[in-house]
Amino acid sequence: MEKLTADMLRGLVPGVAEVSLAADAAGLIDQLRSLEQLKSACAAAQARVTVAFKRLQVAEHEAAGVPADRRGKDVAAQVALARKESPRNGSRLVSVADALMSGMPHTMAALAAGELSEWRATLVVKETACLTREHRQQVDAELAGRLGELSDRALVAEARKVAYRLDPYSFVERARKAEADRCVSLRPAPDCMTRLSALLPVAQGVAAFAALTQAADAARSAGDGRGKGQLMADTLVERVTGRASAADIDVEIQLIMSDQTLFGGGSDDADEAAVVTGHGPIPAPLARRMVHDLPDGARTWIRRLYTEPDSGRLVAMESTARLFPTGLRRFLVARDRYCRTPWCGAPIRHADHVIPHQVGGATSAANGQGLCEACNQIKTMPGWQSRPVPEGAGDAVATVTPTGHAYQSRPPRPPGSRRKRGYPVADFYLPPPVDSPLERRLRRILAA
Repeated sequence: MEKLTADMLRGLVPGVAEVSLAADAAGLIDQLRSLEQLKSACAAAQARVTVAFKRLQVAEHEAAGVPADRRGKDVAAQVALARKESPRNGSRLVSVADALMSGMPHTMAALAAGELSEWRATLVVKETACLTREHRQQVDAELAGRLGELSDRALVAEARKVAYRLDPYSFVERARKAEADRCVSLRPAPDCMTRLSALLPVAQGVAAFAALTQAADAARSAGDGRGKGQLMADTLVERVTGRASAADIDVEIQLIMSDQTLFGGGSDDADEAAVVTGHGPIPAPLARRMVHDLPDGARTWIRRLYTEPDSGRLVAMESTARLFPTGLRRFLVARDRYCRTPWCGAPIRHADHVIPHQVGGATSAANGQGLCEACNQIKTMPGWQSRPVPEGAGDAVATVTPTGHAYQSRPPRPPGSRRKRGYPVADFYLPPPVDSPLERRLRRILAA
């Protein structure tokens, strides 16, 4: 069979997407199965391409005199961009491809034949990651012939069982090293909630959960009407913040919302979502409630962010300093919300010059972008470039990889940008005084 080039592969995409549907149920199921096999075969081909690309990049870096510890550091980022994945997922994809190509021929063959999905191949690689290449090959050989028969859970259990038998010390060492990765993270959840997670050693995690359970059971026994889950969540907040009540907390409200959203009034724009920096969009009624229904004793700070009258984009700010001042950095974080690298979505850690400062790039909002730490470091690798698009507009940013491929990103559309006319609005724009409790409270807060 003729080998497929990149152009030939691109030509296949429309045909696969518009596959002619079978006339009967059995034929449709056959099509589903064939398409699933095609997906697996494509995943196997991507693994081969990924490893070949990595080897080529490492060789080019070596020829260019890049230090040994930095050779190939940007491979995962380039793979992620090409596959429209986050850099974190790009790193995982490269690791899986390396493992499949270097020591797991049976798993690779099952993937290429469509007997195994890419996800299940990833599970096998994950459970054998702590093993030597020889032991990984042995696990691969023992699982051969059963890879397409096992469920996800059964496949993990079998791979783990064989791996532990071959090298129990590595499993113990893996658990010990995992304790160094303990951390706390915060992620958005549906319905305007957040998910606060803690990755802890098993003893600490069990102890913390037991303490919250006991506190909730005691409160319910004393007649508290809240549900057990509510009590556990409220107890967690109270003990972490040191407050007597979960609702009685000091907050910094960094909402980006139009004046119409803030004050309502029945217009079409009154129900446009607001944005909480670090979380994302929230419904307009909830944003108004966050401002208005403050618990007694709670201290609240409101940070103003302004938008252009027509486009709704945040107004630019500039500085002559080499580093982004605190206010300008906060502005970039509020504007971009997440890392500006396409498909990354990680929290912003660095305020970055799109055009580097050392070659004349201004310390300004138009030449600034928020990046996560990993993406900012990748930008320093040989061959990487970035620039505003169109030049100097401060809207889109083009990231160009060493292979010459360009990827564009834009900041999320802020609230109020769909309005045809308007005027600069703050987080909470205050029009001429109107005698309402909400506006009196806002004026007191802003004047403080």
